[in-house]
Amino acid sequence: MPTLPVLLKQIRACRECEAHLPEGPRPVLQAGVGARILIVGQAPGRRVHQSGIPWEDPSGDRLREWTRISRDRFYDPSFVALVPMGFCYPGTGASGDLPPRPECVRLWHERLLAELSSIQLTLLVGQYAQRFRLGRLRGRSLTETVRNWREYAPATFPLPHPSPRNNRWLKKNPWFSEQLLPELRHCVQRLF
Repeated sequence: MPTLPVLLKQIRACRECEAHLPEGPRPVLQAGVGARILIVGQAPGRRVHQSGIPWEDPSGDRLREWTRISRDRFYDPSFVALVPMGFCYPGTGASGDLPPRPECVRLWHERLLAELSSIQLTLLVGQYAQRFRLGRLRGRSLTETVRNWREYAPATFPLPHPSPRNNRWLKKNPWFSEQLLPELRHCVQRLF
């Protein structure tokens, strides 16, 4: 069984789905043995693919604002693990980025999550992460799952994707900012 540094090196060298990636493989993630917060996202976008830094885009800015985690703390792998469902940028489709490639879950996720034994709070960002981690416990839609956040809290919070594309969803669901975010921030602060 590899240690976390060895496993991360193996993941970053992965080329399993190279033929399906229009801009080539570049696995982007962050994890450290002592990480207490796990953020499971979808897949890196084009900007993150280019920078190699997870959540280094407007979605990441909004996610940090939602959680009130400082940039320094957010990028500290001993505190926050950033593990997307797909580690590489999948390319763009008709309505935005394509779904995460399924190979990462099959090859890496269980092994990686087994190494993160200090996790106390998990954020499931978007429907792909919620489907994977909640399975039958999730709602029929992302909105239903996020609306029922109290069923999963305080250890897990399902979140919509913080993309600017979801501004309409945020306006239609004011309870998210009024009820869920204050509780999420409280749970994050307890870990400091």
